[in-house]
Amino acid sequence: MKTNRSTLVMQSVQGKVQHPSFNGYRLTTDGEPLILPATAGITYNVKVGDPAFGLTGDHVEPGVSVKNENDGQNAALAILSCVGNVAKLISGDAKGAIGYVAGTHGGVEHLIVQFEQSILEQMTLDDKILVKGYGQGLQIKGYDEVKVMSLDPDLFELMDIQESDGKLIIPVAAVIPQHLMGSGVGSPYAQKGDYDLITSDREEIKLLGLDKLRFGDFVYLQDCDNTFGMGGCLKGSASIGVVVHSDCIKMGHGPGITIVMSSKKPILEAKIDKSANLAEYMEKMNR
Repeated sequence: MKTNRSTLVMQSVQGKVQHPSFNGYRLTTDGEPLILPATAGITYNVKVGDPAFGLTGDHVEPGVSVKNENDGQNAALAILSCVGNVAKLISGDAKGAIGYVAGTHGGVEHLIVQFEQSILEQMTLDDKILVKGYGQGLQIKGYDEVKVMSLDPDLFELMDIQESDGKLIIPVAAVIPQHLMGSGVGSPYAQKGDYDLITSDREEIKLLGLDKLRFGDFVYLQDCDNTFGMGGCLKGSASIGVVVHSDCIKMGHGPGITIVMSSKKPILEAKIDKSANLAEYMEKMNR
């Protein structure tokens, strides 16, 4: 499968570890007020590959949450950083350590980065992180209708995507129907942020096996057009995304999904593979 990767530009973007904030109670779908750990900071005991359900928290981000204090620069950090890109600590006790980008979280506008546990233990909330942004503009030759976004070219080549009768067969951990996608719909850019699988109907989530999702799972979003903006409903379209934050207690929310590929036409097809997870791929990339 040929791409235009030789023409892509690699460019630096930078942020620092984002401190958690407190803005009051978080209401459950039943209106119960709770105080829980949520977004930002260094999350020591949650990482890519772990279950996205069952945590005593809300919108929990695995690993390290990164942000730039300048809004325009933070937008560039989110858009130019692609899933699988190299992230490097450039300050602090673990200076020089290498990790990787796991995705982006809209609303709070965080970049989510993974480092080894030993590195997390040395980090502080003042640490700066440099990302080699590489992948925006990636195209698959012969598949002009497929829009690839926010995906590292090396990671793309590891995903074992197959061609069959003009279609691309993508390994994914699960298939999600369009009617279950919620918060984030209508966002102007699919190249940053995420949108959520709605999990308030627990019976439906369990019936579809979505309660087994893990951080880093690649998923197939059925009839979801994300070629321009986030969350369009279009019969026959499809998108591929990566689970980037945990289940949530709020109405209309659930595990967040960063988009990496989309097509308006029925070109993308799902092949269920429970090992289609970012942690599995990144181990092979030795990052």
